[in-house]
Amino acid sequence: MHFRRLEDADLNGKTVLIRVDFNVPRSGDGSISDDTRIQAALPTIKAVRERGGKVVLLSHFGRPKGEVKPELSLDFLLPVLSGLLNEPVGFTDGADASSISENVTLVENTRFHAGETKGDQELAKMWASLGDIYVQDAFSASHRNHVSSAGIAQFMPAFAGLSMERELDHLAQALESPKTPVLGVVGGAKVSTKIDLLSNLVEKLDMLAIGGGMANTFLAAQGYDVGKSLCEHDLKDTAKDIMKTAANENCRILLPIDVVAAKEFAAHAPHRVCGLEEVAADEMILDAGPETVNGLLDAIDRAKTLIWNGPLGAFELAPFDTSTVEAAVYAGKRAKEHGLIAVAGGGDTVAALKHAGAADNFTFISTAGGAFLEWMEGKALPGVEILRK
Repeated sequence: MHFRRLEDADLNGKTVLIRVDFNVPRSGDGSISDDTRIQAALPTIKAVRERGGKVVLLSHFGRPKGEVKPELSLDFLLPVLSGLLNEPVGFTDGADASSISENVTLVENTRFHAGETKGDQELAKMWASLGDIYVQDAFSASHRNHVSSAGIAQFMPAFAGLSMERELDHLAQALESPKTPVLGVVGGAKVSTKIDLLSNLVEKLDMLAIGGGMANTFLAAQGYDVGKSLCEHDLKDTAKDIMKTAANENCRILLPIDVVAAKEFAAHAPHRVCGLEEVAADEMILDAGPETVNGLLDAIDRAKTLIWNGPLGAFELAPFDTSTVEAAVYAGKRAKEHGLIAVAGGGDTVAALKHAGAADNFTFISTAGGAFLEWMEGKALPGVEILRK
């Protein structure tokens, strides 16, 4: 993918508006419980400062829905940012450029403005008047056609920040111009939330492993009785259509060939490994079985590129995390020792890979959530489209 990068911009003497994602989690005492998103923005901020530019930071926080809510103000970030950057950080409502007094200035919560989520042109002009150049550095917000995520680019040149660059380069490596064969692993509870994702992937991948609750819908579509497992029986025809498309596109779908079944959804519930035709009416499938895992590991061996979204079983309940952990650990090992390009993303995915202790061995893990999913679905992301050359 060809897009305008920070290195392409003349920053000296310029004021640079940077869209960051400071929608960080906070503990009960108001402290930041995870500063990953703040840390991700620092390289771009420092790069602009080192090249002689002033910085204006734009971010949303929470869901104020166009109203000024003091409890959702970004002012709690000022001492944190000042300490990390080792310089004063100003604070403004963003109404005009005269309020930009420091070399780094934070604008109040963008979602205090009702026009932010509606693409309001006057709001875009107001924020654009604060600087000379726009930098999109929040991939996690790039799927929203909001003023601070995309609309400003109508009125000023737009470039990708360093965090955005890294995300886009790895995603392109995984799906736009990948080393083949490409294997996708898609898990999670419901087919209904990932129809677009599955439909897009079967047209692009060589192999697609489907796990979690959504695999039950595919098994039911093939005529298997899945007992009282989580299953969307009304989507069996959709599952059949996806399998038919996969066959036409020469994408091999990997479904469970054995399962772990239990009578209750609880940690350490009594359970058994059984074949697909042996699931009892009062049992539910909570994980993939060992033969299924062996087949997936073989597919990982054959793959040159792996894209992973979603757990393969009820990973939050031991021992029904077994297939997810074994496959994740093996994929991480192949990435670390044999050059497999392993890219993963989505909320449950990040949690599952961290739970498995495999996250650090993957080539890249996106924390973008919705934006990562929409990218995998093949959708155009407004905050990315503005960067294309």
